[in-house]
Amino acid sequence: MIAALVLLALLALSLLFNLGSIASLLVGESPSSVYGPGPRLQEVVLEDQSARDKIAVLEISGIIIGGAYGQGGHSIVDVIKAQLARAKEDTHVRAVILKVDSPGGEVLASDEIYQLVETFQKDTGKPVVASMGGVAASGGYYVSAPCRWIVANELTITGSIGVIMQSFNYRGLMNKVGVQPQTYKSGRFKDMLSGSREPGDISPEEQQMVQTLIDEVYARFRDVVAAGRKKANELNQDAGRSLRTDWKEFADGRILSGNEAYRLGLVDELGNFQTAVRRTLKLADVNKANLVTYEQIVTFSDFLRMFGQSEARVVKLDVGLEVPKLKAGQPYFLAPNYVQ
Repeated sequence: MIAALVLLALLALSLLFNLGSIASLLVGESPSSVYGPGPRLQEVVLEDQSARDKIAVLEISGIIIGGAYGQGGHSIVDVIKAQLARAKEDTHVRAVILKVDSPGGEVLASDEIYQLVETFQKDTGKPVVASMGGVAASGGYYVSAPCRWIVANELTITGSIGVIMQSFNYRGLMNKVGVQPQTYKSGRFKDMLSGSREPGDISPEEQQMVQTLIDEVYARFRDVVAAGRKKANELNQDAGRSLRTDWKEFADGRILSGNEAYRLGLVDELGNFQTAVRRTLKLADVNKANLVTYEQIVTFSDFLRMFGQSEARVVKLDVGLEVPKLKAGQPYFLAPNYVQ
């Protein structure tokens, strides 16, 4: 009887999700947007101006990670990619607003979103405007850098231009409890950043290797900022803010207020989300437009995939509430107050 009840519940969920997909088709969504690979999306009107033109509003919130996380088991990179694809296909979408409220995150995930935004503007000619919320620091600024225009509140926490990578050494604790590691390796540097080594075993040469890696990624970050600000200023015909000549002195990992970022030329305008909307209308050369977003449709297969994400022997249901855990030995574009 219990098995039958569980089966009936699953069938009911399947029917519910399928009815949602059919409803999406009836209101005019393309089959590819419902049945194609990646996140399933549906258009939702945020603000109806009775206009034919649209402005797509995409959100980047929380820590930027590349792995499957949150609703539907898709990464934030997958979601942004699918949303930009929808905005590209829809001829009525004249521009995009990227709402950023993030302290940053993984280096690769941040760079992938940066590439997506840059390619979207290049291929479509549609401007992307960054609207910074309470926090848009480190990787949060990185993903904003390619945007045509950047709007921040005076009290927005931004900046934190830099790279951080941590490792934890627990050898002292192991010695106290009498645990002796046995390591077999193919090369002398194969156990770099291992937490079980004696601190004195870490050679200056190894430390320099890690620092060189950090410096390389940091140089990439500064190049992204400089290139994005220069290109945006050229497209805006010098209407935006140019980088101050000494801006690199402030790109040392420190956080900045929106006011400070504006003075340094890291943002173009001070204001709120409505300020970003007005600027987007102007850049898109339209008088009015509906604000829309693309929300995920959690299908039955997505629902089942949530159960398959667990690596433990118990089944865990991902409801999007778990805070992502930072991995030791991995570089991050992350504001320092979020690094534990």
